[in-house]
Amino acid sequence: MSQQGEKPAAHEDDWWRRLYDEAAPDTGPSGAADSLDARFDSASDTVGDTGAARADDAVTVVPLPQPRAPETEAEAGGPPEPQAPEPEPHPRTATAGRAPWEAPAGPSRPQTFAVRPPPPGPPAAESSPEPPQAQAPGPARPAVGHIGDRPPTYDSEPAALPASGPDDLDDLVPDTVVDGARHGAYTLRAASVRGDSARFRGEPRRDALLTARFGDGDSALVLVAVAGGGPRGTGQSRPAAADACRWIGGAVARSHARLSDDIRAGRRGDLKSGLHRLTDRTYGKLRARAAELGLEPSAYTAGLRCLLLSADPECRIRVFFGIGPGGLFRLRDGAWQDLDPVLPATGNAASEEGPGGDRLTMDLHITTPPSPYAGNPPPSPAEPFRFRASVARPGDTLLLCGNGLAEPMRGEPALARELARRWAADGPPGLPAYLADTQLRTKGYADDRTSAAVWEA
Repeated sequence: MSQQGEKPAAHEDDWWRRLYDEAAPDTGPSGAADSLDARFDSASDTVGDTGAARADDAVTVVPLPQPRAPETEAEAGGPPEPQAPEPEPHPRTATAGRAPWEAPAGPSRPQTFAVRPPPPGPPAAESSPEPPQAQAPGPARPAVGHIGDRPPTYDSEPAALPASGPDDLDDLVPDTVVDGARHGAYTLRAASVRGDSARFRGEPRRDALLTARFGDGDSALVLVAVAGGGPRGTGQSRPAAADACRWIGGAVARSHARLSDDIRAGRRGDLKSGLHRLTDRTYGKLRARAAELGLEPSAYTAGLRCLLLSADPECRIRVFFGIGPGGLFRLRDGAWQDLDPVLPATGNAASEEGPGGDRLTMDLHITTPPSPYAGNPPPSPAEPFRFRASVARPGDTLLLCGNGLAEPMRGEPALARELARRWAADGPPGLPAYLADTQLRTKGYADDRTSAAVWEA
């Protein structure tokens, strides 16, 4: 009966007994020993004597029989045919004394293998050696030139770094600053370089330069501020110039929306009065800072000159304002024009005479009151405010600079001619070329040079 309770048929039981006879003894493990040592002994008995020496240097060579040659036709009953002499075969040998899987006795030695040299390839076609070709010279580096037959006395490269201390690290400035941008219909280049005299003496650069953009799109306003320090030796010129640029930049940033609208609308009167007020506030901060440092206002001041440029491509009004010495030039049709506003002869009082000599105000015959400075000379008048709004033409180049470049531009005609030649031909230069142009050296002029140039499209 099966596990399911069924009774198998007789023929099925007979088939099962023939296939799996229960009476046949079952195959099981042999009674013979079957271990690793037993197998090793059996293999050793087959190969050779187990008691033989197993050193690598004592090896018994046992010749093996040659393989049986195939039956020839002579033995088969056929006529023999001449055969080529076969090369003498090398006897086949097998080593005895150490099993192949047994580690060699003694210290292991490195094995060496013979390296066959590669077969010689076909000989290369002999060709006459070609002469080396001269490489085309790369673009020339912008070099700092000079005006005149001989260069100035000072070297054109920096010599000594300015001395500093643990409390002066915030006042350290680089030797050279260069910047540039392109907005609307103009391209801007700006640079400030330490003068040759300051480089030789290890003094810091006193001029300061600020370039900033306020706003986005066509209503954006670009400010360029150039500040020059006073005479060397005061020790406070550089911080005053940097403060002047920073404070006028903050004032313009807070009013940039109104200023941008006035420039695009051409409101010259509103621009002049508003910028005059912002400039006065900046110099008021300079005087307050001088009082905090215990200095006279004249010891902590700087000349400040600024440009306001609209980013609107349709607006070509360029606004200049500032206080102090410097220069404003325009290159038009290959010639320079000095656009610096003419200052009155006395103090802040502008001339009241028109172009034909007519007075612009009436004389009311009012008696002048006595001077309040009886016995003491009156204080020197403050620097007058300068303002100019001009309309640019395509191809014009407007140059705003500090006194370090304005003086040689007015006093050395060769410098003005060279800059006109360079800037009137191929459009605005790159930053390295512009930096080299503004560093054209002239004997007798070794102060810092700070400038910004605007190329009209």
